[in-house]
Amino acid sequence: MSRTLILLTVVCQCLFYSTGRSENYLLNGGQSSRIKYQMIQKIKPTPKTVTVDITFVEPKSFESASYIQKIQAFEIKSSLEPKTINTWVDKYENKVIKYSWEKPVTEFEIELNLTAVNKVVLEKLNTGAPFPVKNYGAGFDLYLSSSRMIPTDDPIISGKAKELTATSKSQFGAVQKILSFIIDHVNYVLTPPDYGARYSFDTGRGNCQNYSHLAAAMMRSVGIPVRIVNGVTLNEPYDIKVGSQILTLNMAQGRHSWIEVYFPDLGWMPFDPQQSELFVSNRFIRMEVGADNEETVNDGLVKWTRQKGSTEVLAFEETIDADFAEDMISINGSNLGFGPRGLLLQPDVVSDFQPVKEPEISEIKPFDIQMLSTMQFTIPFETGNLIFTEGINFAFIREKVDKEAGKVQELKKNFLVETAEYVTGERQYCQMFSIDRPIKLTSIGIALQKFGGSGEVWIELRENQEGNPGPVAAKSSILPLDQLSSKPGYYWVNFSFADQELVMTPDTYWISIGYRGTPILNWFYTYGKPVGPIDGTRYRIGDSDSWDKSVGFEFNYRITGLGPQQ
Repeated sequence: MSRTLILLTVVCQCLFYSTGRSENYLLNGGQSSRIKYQMIQKIKPTPKTVTVDITFVEPKSFESASYIQKIQAFEIKSSLEPKTINTWVDKYENKVIKYSWEKPVTEFEIELNLTAVNKVVLEKLNTGAPFPVKNYGAGFDLYLSSSRMIPTDDPIISGKAKELTATSKSQFGAVQKILSFIIDHVNYVLTPPDYGARYSFDTGRGNCQNYSHLAAAMMRSVGIPVRIVNGVTLNEPYDIKVGSQILTLNMAQGRHSWIEVYFPDLGWMPFDPQQSELFVSNRFIRMEVGADNEETVNDGLVKWTRQKGSTEVLAFEETIDADFAEDMISINGSNLGFGPRGLLLQPDVVSDFQPVKEPEISEIKPFDIQMLSTMQFTIPFETGNLIFTEGINFAFIREKVDKEAGKVQELKKNFLVETAEYVTGERQYCQMFSIDRPIKLTSIGIALQKFGGSGEVWIELRENQEGNPGPVAAKSSILPLDQLSSKPGYYWVNFSFADQELVMTPDTYWISIGYRGTPILNWFYTYGKPVGPIDGTRYRIGDSDSWDKSVGFEFNYRITGLGPQQ
């Protein structure tokens, strides 16, 4: 006999979360950190390697009204003496350093060290920059130009940008309307087949390069100068106090792409089109700037030649480490009640921009539980945060550019970053999901990587109590840890509920992980909130009864079952 899971509220809250709740947060306060940064590249040539060239960009100190970076103690060390070291400044004013070797026969390391003194000031900004913008002059031509990645003359992209900004009177208003569209239109994916603006516009998918290229294409098409910034982000989390709750933000450790927008009265201002405007956190280290990511390639570019007829590829590994010698954080946030449904963070801005508030949500009728007795569950059903690439070994991935024999080969830097949390430690995580129809639950899958340990693991399905994780309502079958794959990378792990004949009514639920023993597991997540609300991923520490802490991402999960014929 089927068992029916009825929660305290039977209103279909998933419709509320997906259509009417703004996630635009105003922040005030700041960050101040001294960061000792180190990058190590390991190169293992083949017997037929002829030359190896590696280029770096020495990051510059940078100052804006919200983000300040001071670079100190920059140095590069090599375990193998290079034949030559060449330095030049490119057209974007990046200082490029190239190390070159001839016929290296042993594995060697390049070590880059620096100290970044980073500061973020989230105080009130005042901008009177009008829109449409005036002619900025020849010095900005590079950052108003069109390219394959940033097609400012594409009629679809430029048409949408002009539509969004048609009533804008201020540059800030035009920029925010474009960013709000991008944040709600594009979902983050690790490995898009194309990094251009048009791909992400057409598909609604992309990684940090796509976000940057689309933002630049739309803004440039209406006359706003934008430049691409490449750098790294560091996985040191920080907290924002939002009322009585804590919102924890974190970026994966690795290479990242964002933008800087020019305002006549503010200068160049950093934006991360994935989640922030007019600032980036001090967990960002700014390395290189350019017109697009096909030109901004010098930092981390590896080139080599090999003997004629050889197809061997040299082995490469890159690791990034950061020590926060000093770290002071004091940030408060409040929901502005307008803007995108996806996460957007900003300082207070004085401008003539007139926000449009979200419409009120109409009342949704409760589900009639009596209908269950007449339903036959035969239609396959699946929902969740499903966009996920299995099996990537993040430690050894580099984008190889295939060239003919005898040509210069390339390993380009990539923007693949490991977004995951250790979920069998002190912190217990809980992920919200909603269903809009009754289903007979078959399984819940989550994206996991096993790093070691022993024991057993299962899924706990929790009730929703006034928007918070409630008591455990059902548990999945138990999986011994030795049944999980030991291969590098993240894979779907399915936890069965099939033998419980569990029928779930339309509502909001929560997923948590239960375990015994000492398993070491990471659960993969997606930047932003492709399915649920900003507070839909919670955590608690130790034995706390309160789930009052949220994180700014959503775990990858998959709910499968059978839905009713009608």
